[in-house]
Amino acid sequence: MNLTLKVWRQNGPSDKGRMVTYRVEDVSPDMSFLEMLDVLNERLILEGDDPVAFDHDCREGICGMCGMVINGVAHGEQRATTTCQLHMRHFEDGATVTIEPWRAAPFPVVKDLVVDRSAFDRIIQAGGFVSVPAGSAPDAHAVPVPKEDADAAFDAATCIGCGACVAACPNGSASLFAAAKITHLGLLPQGQPERDSRARAMVEQMDAEGFGGCTNTGECTAVCPKGIPLDAIARMNADYLRSATR
Repeated sequence: MNLTLKVWRQNGPSDKGRMVTYRVEDVSPDMSFLEMLDVLNERLILEGDDPVAFDHDCREGICGMCGMVINGVAHGEQRATTTCQLHMRHFEDGATVTIEPWRAAPFPVVKDLVVDRSAFDRIIQAGGFVSVPAGSAPDAHAVPVPKEDADAAFDAATCIGCGACVAACPNGSASLFAAAKITHLGLLPQGQPERDSRARAMVEQMDAEGFGGCTNTGECTAVCPKGIPLDAIARMNADYLRSATR
């Protein structure tokens, strides 16, 4: 496959940034999107040019490090797929592909396609700890959990914190991310003691970081590689309102 790439290049947060066009040839359809970028970078290094900076780690779709807007869609147009698991067979030979970083004020560009997502870390830190006794693992089924609650908690816990929800939201909201983190603890018995204070602290930290508000457009769940449902935000709002009345 031969492709034309239009890649966002930016030296830092204060740099204006620009789109730069590259040609990539002999791309195998079995390559992942990141492997295709590796091929581009190897060529740029050999030519004495600066390689394109992008985040990556496990390349297995579970760490949440990789993240870029491909042809205007966070992680690309394949549903429930991270950038590292997106394969080149989903693109046509001769296609033009635009590649940009996440666009949100709380995610300043570090370089090229790399953004600073430490705002997510601070939201999680605001939630604090779960005050359950430490020690050996409890016996199985010692604390009964309804199957429906366990399934919903597990679904929320699959959030990898990639930030695609923020990049896709027209308001730059992190509500789906915060809701996933609040929900997966709030539905389980171990998370009940701090349920109200956790929701209040995490929502307030999210607002302090400069993320926008949720208006239920649903773009976040449409691009979420783990398919976190929109009703997680409803649970978060319910917990936050309950905490405000207690």
